[in-house]
Amino acid sequence: MIDTTNAKTFGAEIFADCLPGKIALGDVDGLVEIQGNLLFLEFKEHGRIPRGQQILFERLTRLCPATVLVVEADTETMDIFGVSYIFDGKIEPQVSMNQEGLKNLVRSWADWAQHNPAFTQKKENHE
Repeated sequence: MIDTTNAKTFGAEIFADCLPGKIALGDVDGLVEIQGNLLFLEFKEHGRIPRGQQILFERLTRLCPATVLVVEADTETMDIFGVSYIFDGKIEPQVSMNQEGLKNLVRSWADWAQHNPAFTQKKENHE
């Protein structure tokens, strides 16, 4: 395991005066692209998505070929408790899941993404 005790993180707060209202920069915990399809993983210790992130994820998955998995987990031990699935602007209720279940979900998504290129989907939808 990598020791991140003294790891430096980027101070996104330096951009606070660049954005309107209470909008703030966010970070991504995990991101992968396969055949133009995007998978975002967001880890939360409490499982709740702040309203700003909820709006972002709803819009992102509606406008892009993206899926978001919000994972309730202990990020130190990587114990997984549950996952919410966000696709096409819809947030599904959290389901109980362990680490192996999450890995299987990511494998299933990767298999789907390989066989459903986003570029083909977009082209077919516009014809």
